[in-house]
Amino acid sequence: MFLKRVEMQGFKSFADKVVINFEHAITGVVGPNGCGKSNITDAIRWVLGEQSVKSLRGTTMTDVIFAGSADRKMVNMAEVTLVFDNTNRSLNSELDEIEVTRRLYRNGQEAEYLINRNNVRLKDVIDLILDSGLGKDSLSMISQGNISSFAEAKPIDRRGIFEEAAGVSKYKKRKMESLSKLERTKENIERTQDILMELERQVSPLKRAAKKAELYREKKTRLEEIEIAVLVEDINTINQQIEDAKKTLFNIDAQSTMFQTTIQVHETQNLEAKKEISDLEKEINKLQEELMKIVNEIQILETRKIEFDEKRKYAIEVGTNEEKAKQLQSLVQEAELEYNDRKGRYDQCQINIQLLSEQLSQVALQLAELSQKTNEENGLLRRYQNRKELLESLLKDPFNSQAGVKAIDDNKNSLHGVLGVIAQIIQPQVGYEEAISVALGGTMYNIVTTDEEAARNAINFLKKNQSGRATFLPLTVLQTRYLS
Repeated sequence: MFLKRVEMQGFKSFADKVVINFEHAITGVVGPNGCGKSNITDAIRWVLGEQSVKSLRGTTMTDVIFAGSADRKMVNMAEVTLVFDNTNRSLNSELDEIEVTRRLYRNGQEAEYLINRNNVRLKDVIDLILDSGLGKDSLSMISQGNISSFAEAKPIDRRGIFEEAAGVSKYKKRKMESLSKLERTKENIERTQDILMELERQVSPLKRAAKKAELYREKKTRLEEIEIAVLVEDINTINQQIEDAKKTLFNIDAQSTMFQTTIQVHETQNLEAKKEISDLEKEINKLQEELMKIVNEIQILETRKIEFDEKRKYAIEVGTNEEKAKQLQSLVQEAELEYNDRKGRYDQCQINIQLLSEQLSQVALQLAELSQKTNEENGLLRRYQNRKELLESLLKDPFNSQAGVKAIDDNKNSLHGVLGVIAQIIQPQVGYEEAISVALGGTMYNIVTTDEEAARNAINFLKKNQSGRATFLPLTVLQTRYLS
């Protein structure tokens, strides 16, 4: 191994970059005091890993950076590079030439180490020169005062110097590192044993927990399958209910259309009857006008008759017997004619009045019947419209106001023995739906179960989930009753 070159820049007194090439003919560097000879040695030791600021003749590590002079400003970085000839492989590397560099910035906390311009650690530099006899405490570099310290050293310190010179220190260092690694390994083994013991204590609970977890997974899978089956059944049931409700709604719409058509027909008949009544009223008014004319004529004739009777009375009183007899005979004939005429007209008027009264009664009767039919048809239409709205509401939400009934109906497939709600079970004959609904009243929302146990389970389900209340009818306690 041979030190070929030293490059320094900003290190102590070397403000500018200085390159010192060492040839085989060079045996030393001489010069007056203060010219920087010792700085070269310090630079070499600094690159090789010297960490003691006192050994570098300073107070802080930044003292190795050029601090400036009267003519030069200070610099912010110190860098030293050592170039070694490694053709004989003295250094722990396969390269023929190796550059070792250390760099320190004034505002930095730690130095940078480079081998062949690649950033490395201080440990890598020490490992590189470990087998070469170099180092910060190596006898290859002896500073001022080292000889006297060697002579005055204690036996144990002198032993360290001899071991360093003999190359034993590197093995002792490796031994210390190996012992340190063994101690750390022993500690790790003890820690691993503690962890293993702790894990062994946790094995049994973990096994039980694993069994519980496996059982939970199986139960959860089974529950998911049951829930899916229940949902599928509920969907099929709801779809069937929707189809039934659609059919019922279609029938109601058809009946509503039929009743509306019937109502329109009756309204047409009613309008025709009203028109006939209006015509009859017009005819009656016309006949009343004619009657008034006749009455007026009768009054005029009676007035004339009174005048004529007065004249005839006067003639009878003051005339001759022949005139009186003639007037009396004429008076009898007129009276007879007037009586017959009035009697005939009276009889005809009675007949006409009787006919008109009969026609008026018939028309009034027809009008009352048509009004009654119209009211009945309107009531029936309103009932069907109300029933249609009710069915649509029930189709959207069958048990809107019955929270407990709704909860049981939604979960009846998972509750054993629940047969369903009375409103869903009973299928009345056509035409009796409203009567059955009125007869049942609020009991149509009662829930039918197979037995009392099923009813109790359903009640416990409602209590547990706080889903409301419901009335249950177990078939085992129901008794058959017959009408007398």
